[in-house]
Amino acid sequence: MSTVRYTPRMLGELAVRLTERDRNLIRLLRDFRVLTSPQVSEMFFDTDDAARRRLLALTRMGILERFRPNLPPAMGTAPYHYVIGETAAAVLASEEGVDLSDFGYRRDRVLSIVYSQQLAHTVGTNGIATSLYGFARRYPDTQLTTWWPERRCATEWGSMARPDAYGRWSEGEHSIEFFLEYDTGTEPLDRVVHKLDGYVKLTESSRIVTPLLFWVQGERREANLRKKLKHHPGNMFVPIATGHADTVIGLANDGPAGARWLPTDLEAPRCRLAELAKRWPGLGPQVAPEPAEEDAE
Repeated sequence: MSTVRYTPRMLGELAVRLTERDRNLIRLLRDFRVLTSPQVSEMFFDTDDAARRRLLALTRMGILERFRPNLPPAMGTAPYHYVIGETAAAVLASEEGVDLSDFGYRRDRVLSIVYSQQLAHTVGTNGIATSLYGFARRYPDTQLTTWWPERRCATEWGSMARPDAYGRWSEGEHSIEFFLEYDTGTEPLDRVVHKLDGYVKLTESSRIVTPLLFWVQGERREANLRKKLKHHPGNMFVPIATGHADTVIGLANDGPAGARWLPTDLEAPRCRLAELAKRWPGLGPQVAPEPAEEDAE
């Protein structure tokens, strides 16, 4: 429990020191749980040096806390990972008109991600979002209009499916909503494919067809996953595409916004994320079937 009483004067002084970019960062960080310094830089800054300087200032203000996970010596040094600090929680609570004691902030819970076995998975999933945010910052005709992290998805659909994220992405005239499964390569592929059962149930229940995207670690893992997905009956109900970071089409590395996605009913070519909507024109709410005559009365 906090031992600091955040008075209106203290919060007012903080308000002067925090930019709108700072506020947007801590709002996102509350939802994402953890972001690395390169991810923050990609989303909000023009240079890594500018990002490092501002992150250090926010850390010294108590807005953020940071840590570095241990890596094997051959992998070098991990970047700093950032979580919200108590002072950031006080700012957010003030914005929402509640006391910090009622806001639900607990430092031990926030820092539990430091030791979580899901840290790499969480950071990797967040990296898809930060790459899309960064791409949209550079190209005005693109926008990540929605991104729900895993915990919000679990609240919304957890009884049937538990996506790692749900997003809505637009580029030019094309727009697509999708569920994301971020595969780190540690689970058996049969278990990964089995997740499709939940998405079939969700589609049947909601009557909304939402594509399922699998982001995997490398070409071989993707090829083996695609073989198993193609034999799953869920292919009849849920549009599926796979992608991985090693695929670069053309001269530009556009990240997950680019032509990295391959629907399971195609062998080539890969599609840009937003262009998947053209491949699957029947997305969205589905019309309920007409009742049989004997049931119509």
